[in-house]
Amino acid sequence: MVAPLHMSMTAIWLAVMIVLLIVEGMAPGLVCIWFSFGALAAMISAMLKAPVWLQVLWFVLVSVVSLVLTRPLAKKYVNANTPPTNADMAIGRDCVVTETIDNVRGTGAVTVGGKIWTARMAAPDGYAEKGTILQVLRIEGVKLIVEEKTTGTTREENT
Repeated sequence: MVAPLHMSMTAIWLAVMIVLLIVEGMAPGLVCIWFSFGALAAMISAMLKAPVWLQVLWFVLVSVVSLVLTRPLAKKYVNANTPPTNADMAIGRDCVVTETIDNVRGTGAVTVGGKIWTARMAAPDGYAEKGTILQVLRIEGVKLIVEEKTTGTTREENT
């Protein structure tokens, strides 16, 4: 005998929820937890013998609402676990060019905080002679992106 449609839909929504929870457990960060909430709502509606279109509507509605309401909060806490590094302390500091920076040739190094870094100028065709004092603008990968010192407050080099 064939099981009633609501029983098979309940099993389908349960399977969808379990798969989504497994994917969530294996993925770094929060990826699809919101859709598992939607699958739970759809499964409950299937158990209450709701038509399939209503189950799908519940799935979409609960998934979207839970995503919109909780994603910003979850994103804040997931990103809050990223520890700052010592490298971040170089941003905004003065640095001294130890190897001439030539963006066209792809060469250059600076010292900041007693550490030597590969460096590039912020300008695409940037160039700075050895001994020039620059300011660290940002970090891209393992390179410091530097620019000419601007007037204003900077953290001075302590080397």
